[in-house]
Amino acid sequence: MFTCPLNADACLKPLEIRHATDIYNLIDSNRQHLRRWLPFIDKTRHVIDSEVFVRAVQNQFILDGSITAGIWYKKEMAGIIGMHSINWQNRATTIGYWLGEKFQGKGLVTLSVRKFLDYSFRDLNLCRVEIKAGTKNSRSRAVAERLSFRHEGTLRDAEWLYDRFTDLEVYAILKNDWIG
Repeated sequence: MFTCPLNADACLKPLEIRHATDIYNLIDSNRQHLRRWLPFIDKTRHVIDSEVFVRAVQNQFILDGSITAGIWYKKEMAGIIGMHSINWQNRATTIGYWLGEKFQGKGLVTLSVRKFLDYSFRDLNLCRVEIKAGTKNSRSRAVAERLSFRHEGTLRDAEWLYDRFTDLEVYAILKNDWIG
């Protein structure tokens, strides 16, 4: 397994089945924090649910080359970043990410998205990368803005979160706009 350094304390590692317990424990200890933005938290009730997730992202990699990785900080799993599949016809993907609450404010997501953009544009020769974030998710939106993504609009009632729909903001960056 390879690791992709982010800085002296952090790295990205492709997910393996052996990470399922780390993923589950991170979700379980951050349920209230994560549930505000992520629709799958209540469905993650056992380590096996995280194993199913890891197998799914491994299969997605086989199908279209999309990568999902753990974000590690000081040898502890801090979060996840991944492509939601690659549309090869249009050379585009969407990146999603989340962090445990105690890992926020360390620049981990910004560094991770930067690495994913380098990989997407330089190695995969994609043309477009999107980030979709809840309208009220200011931290997630700030990542896109910090990396010069362009806000393209609002998808109204685009995601069901447990008991309500929520709006999503769409940000995109093109290969020609990426400085790296």
